[in-house]
This record gives sequence, structure tokens and C-alpha cells, in this order.
Amino acid sequence: MAGPSSSATTTTINDLPDVILSNIIAAVSDTRCRNTAALVCRKWLVLERATRTYLTLRGNVRDLLTVPACFQSVTRLDLSHLSPWGHSLLSSTSDPSLLAYCLHRAFPSVTSLTVYARNPSTLELLAPQWPQLNQIKLVRWHQRPQLPLGADFAPLFEHCHNVSSLDLSSFYCWADDIPPALQSRPNLAAKLTRLNLLNPSFAEGFKSVEIQAITAACPNLREFLAAYTSALLNNRADPNDEGFTAEDSRISVATLIELFSGLPLLEELALDVCKNVRDSGPAFEMLNMKCPKLRSLKLWQFHGICMAIESKLDGVALCQGLESLSIKNCADLTDMGLIAIARGCSRLAKLEVQGCKNITMGGMRTLACLLKPTLVDVKISCCKNLGAASSLKALEPIQDRIQRLHVDCVWHSVDHMEGVQHKFDLNKSEEESISRETAGFGNFFAGKAYEDTCKRKKCKYTYELGCSYMQGNDNHNGNGFYGKAWDRLRYLSLWVAVGEHLTELATAGLENCPNLEEIRIKVEGDCREWSRPSESPFGLSSLAHYPRLSKMHLDCGDTIGYAHTAPSGQMDLSLWERYYLLGIGDLRLCELDYWPPQDRDVNQRSLTLPAVGLLSRCVELRKLFIHGTAHEHFMMMLLRIPNLRDVQLREDYYPAPENDMSTEMRVGSCRRFEDALNVRQILD
Repeated sequence: MAGPSSSATTTTINDLPDVILSNIIAAVSDTRCRNTAALVCRKWLVLERATRTYLTLRGNVRDLLTVPACFQSVTRLDLSHLSPWGHSLLSSTSDPSLLAYCLHRAFPSVTSLTVYARNPSTLELLAPQWPQLNQIKLVRWHQRPQLPLGADFAPLFEHCHNVSSLDLSSFYCWADDIPPALQSRPNLAAKLTRLNLLNPSFAEGFKSVEIQAITAACPNLREFLAAYTSALLNNRADPNDEGFTAEDSRISVATLIELFSGLPLLEELALDVCKNVRDSGPAFEMLNMKCPKLRSLKLWQFHGICMAIESKLDGVALCQGLESLSIKNCADLTDMGLIAIARGCSRLAKLEVQGCKNITMGGMRTLACLLKPTLVDVKISCCKNLGAASSLKALEPIQDRIQRLHVDCVWHSVDHMEGVQHKFDLNKSEEESISRETAGFGNFFAGKAYEDTCKRKKCKYTYELGCSYMQGNDNHNGNGFYGKAWDRLRYLSLWVAVGEHLTELATAGLENCPNLEEIRIKVEGDCREWSRPSESPFGLSSLAHYPRLSKMHLDCGDTIGYAHTAPSGQMDLSLWERYYLLGIGDLRLCELDYWPPQDRDVNQRSLTLPAVGLLSRCVELRKLFIHGTAHEHFMMMLLRIPNLRDVQLREDYYPAPENDMSTEMRVGSCRRFEDALNVRQILD
């Protein structure tokens, strides 16, 4: 028998035909993975560049030679990250028209563009380069310049006649600008199918006449996002509020039914009229019949959406096709209603409850049990009876499945951990029984299992929570939780009041999160009501026991204090910034978005010296976005971070300053910082 040939060669992936290898590389979506693939060899580099369709361009616009010319297939281009940050795109180059031409030559196939347009001159130069544009997102953080109404959009509509999607959610302008711009170009406005106006710069939202004018000018809209009156402001409710507004809406159930009847293909619906809509349950019973394709529903300030009388399904609970449900400020939603929703909407993958003061841990825990096969995204916010510990206890049935979670860091809520009476809480064995009985058998069996359990227990239960959850099991960690980890949790969002700490997060139940990658922390409150921060730090270092945590959003933008003029006995914001950032260097963060505290009296949000010193200790940081301003010499301290390569200052707080302040990074400051940043040797 002949032995193996010594001349046999090993087949590698490079032996595949270029067409197949090109399709494989095109299927890779992660940007850094694509960049790594491009470093393998010259062949892979060419194929990766030829198949790239989305690109975010960074760098300084004065460096024309660095504009890449190898991405000829890019259709979606983001120019909003170009330096000088927040300034006019073409302001720092001697020949703006040449730069616009170079961008067109480098990216000839662009049909979707995101660009920072501080004034109309940017669009006057760029819009003619891509007349085939059909999707536009405009970005502006600074105050609107003194222009005639609608002048910001004139260059866009003049040169781009096929725009079907316009996103102004990050574009600082006036609500008065939108209707005239659309009415002046009726043929172009009629082509719009998507319009996003959810912008916090519209402090008072849109009036009804303005919404009517916009929709009349754009009759073919399929997606229209706009805030009515002040819907974007004061998003967080008061947990002690009764949940009813001072006035009732004039919207009737009959009107809602008529609205739903005209939208048979509706898949997503968000309703927020900022006033009470009472006894709305019958309208949502018809919603399921009139809109059978509905998958996502958001309801704010609607009452009576599900009454759950005698365990019968009604209202929203009859919308069986829902996969996402958000309920905000529903004053009369009870545990029974919550459980009825879980029985009826058995496909829910995402649930948000905010400002619902009558739901408790018992109802939420039973809901989690009933929705165990599907529920992976939960937000519990501003609910009086659901603090951090009780919210986490309630979600224990889906602890090993949940992927995204928001809770409020309220450590002592009304629902104390022991000795609390509930009418229909289920013990662990009954939860498991319901899970087995409902798995795969739909709403009928879910309702039957629940009703049978209620009959056995007669809906009258009193027990000690600690004994109920821990009796007969020695594998708990002392706070009522079993040893099970939050195995699939990758995103965690937290709300924290001024003066509270993060150190209790682990003992509340979030000790073991082995795959947590991203965390968002929102700190809110008035520092001026405190004489000084607590002696112990905020507790960022306590997050170091999450081994895979690499991304953080730390938002202290709604933390109000004194910038430089603190009265006697009060602390300025520099001390508060040190309090919140202390320990951030102990985390292995790769990306950080940071909103500094602000002094609203002088409309200033700026980095202080202690903040810069603590941020510079994040030695593994690669991407840093600061949503505020800073002195140039403060920014130079960030060069101590060895692998930092993507930095940006964003003055995206409202109302934006009318004039550039002395603390803003100017064009020359941006240039000097970037030059110092780019001369360093970064490994990859």
C-alpha cells in the first residue's frame, strides 16, 4: 500500500473562490472583526474594503491626504464624528469645495448620510455631491443660528430629490422650522416615508396645528415620531404621585377605536397624550381585532387598561400578538391586572412598567413565572412598591434567561423584605408547576393553571417572604436569592438618586453577573440640598467584580449643583464629580460615555480637574465621549491613557449655550489635542 504523498498540501480558506470568500467577509458585521480580517493578507484587505457598506469616518477634516479611497461600496456614511467636534465640517480647511469633492470621490455610492450641520453651508457643499441620497440624519448641538424659518433644510431639499427618511432627533432647531420647510417643497415632502422629530431641543414639543401641518405636507409617512407638548421632559415620575394628571384628555374610547380601525397594518404604536385617558380597556380590546399585526405597544397616562375582574382577560391582556409592552403612569394597574397581561400576552419578550404604584413584588414575580419562556428584557422604574431588592427578587424565575434589565437603586422601598402580606403570591413549587403546565400550551392552559392555583389557595395568602423563598434550601446567599447567576444578562441600567450608593447592588441580588458587558447609570437630583457628599465614595469600584464589563454610560447630566459660586457651607461640582468618579480606574473599561454634572444657572456642563485626573486612570480605555466641555490643558491629561484613540467633546445639552464659552474646545485646541493623540504608538 502506498503511503501518503509527501507533496500533499493543506487546503486553507484562501483556496476558496474569491466570490465565496467575499460573501463570507461581507457577512461579518462587527467593525473591529472586519478590521482584523483586513490585516490577514493583501487579498483579504481588498475583499474587506470592497464589501464594506457602512463607515463612520473620524479624524480632522484638514487632513485631505488621510481621506480613504478604498471604500467604494460604502452606502451608509457617518461624518458626524469628524473633528473639529461640533464646529462646521468645512470651517478648518482652506478649500471647502475641494474637501467636498474628495469625499464624493472616496465614497461615490453613498445613499445614507449622517452629518454635523452647524449652519447651512455644510449642506450647501455636501448635498450636491450625493444627489441620490435617500436617508439623511442631521446633527447639531449648538444653538440655532439666526436664520429664516426652515433655512437649515433648503440646501438639502434643493439638491436631493429622493429623500425618503429624515432624522432630526439630534438636530438643535425650532419646532417652527419644520412645517415651513416641508410646505415649501410639497413634491419632496410627499416622498418622505420616515420622519423622526423626537428631539429634546423642542422644549414644548409640537402643537396640534403643527403636527397637522406636517402630516398634511407628508401624506405618505409610514413612521412618524414626534413629541406632543412636553412629553420629552420630566420623563421620570414621582413614585409618591397618585398617577393622575390634573386634567383629563378629551380623547374618548370611540375615538381610539376609530383610530385603530384605520390602521389595519399597524405593527408598532406609542400613545402619550400627557393627560388622563380613563377607562381605556375596551379600546384596547378592539385594538387586537383591528390591528392583528401589532407587536409593540407603549401606553403613557392610560388608566383602566386591564381590570382583571374575576380572573377574566380584558383590555390589553387580549392583545395576544404583543412582543413588547411599555406601561407608564397607569394609576390603577394592580397585580391582578399584571398577571392577566402575562396570561394573555404570552409572547412578551420586553416589558416596561414605570410609575405604576399599585403593583408589588408578588404580581411581578408571578408575571415572570408565567412569561419565563419568552421574557428577556425588563424595565421596572419609579414603582413605589418595587425597590431594587424586591424587583430583583420578583425576577428570580427568569434570572438565568434575562438579557437586559433596568432597576431603580432604591434600597428601602415600601415592600419590606419580611412580614409582608400578599393576596396571591405563589411559592416556588407552585411557580414551577405553572411553568410546566403552561410551557408550549398557549393562553388557555396558562389561564387554567393560574385559576386552578387560585382556587386551591382561594386567593388568600399570608407568609413570611424570607421563609417562603429560603425554607428548605441552604444554597442561598443570605438575601433570599439562590446561588443561581444572571448568566445571560449583558446590559444593566440603573437609576440612582443623589446621595445614594452603588455598593449595595451586590447584596440586593446582582452579585453574580458573569457576562455583563454594558452598564448605564443615571444619577439625578439636586446637590444643592446637600452640604457635602457622603464620606464614602459612590461605589464604582464595586462593579469591578463583573469580569466582562467593558462599556459604561455614566450620566450625571441631571445632577444639579454650583459650578464656581457655591455659597458658604455648600460644595461646588468639582467635589461631587470626584465623589461619583472615584474608583472608575479599578474597572477595565474600553468605552465610556460621560455626562458631567451641570450648573443650570449658568448653563454650564464642564469637566473639572478632579474628574480629568480620575478619568486618566482608566488605562484600558479606547473610546471616550464627554458630553460637555473642557479646558484644553485638562484634555491633555487624558494622553496618559495608553491606548486611547477615539475622543470627542459633545456640547449636546439643552438649551445649548448661545455663545461659545471660554471652556469650549476650539478649533485650534482640537487640532493640538488630536496631533498629540495621533503621534502616540497604539498597538492596533
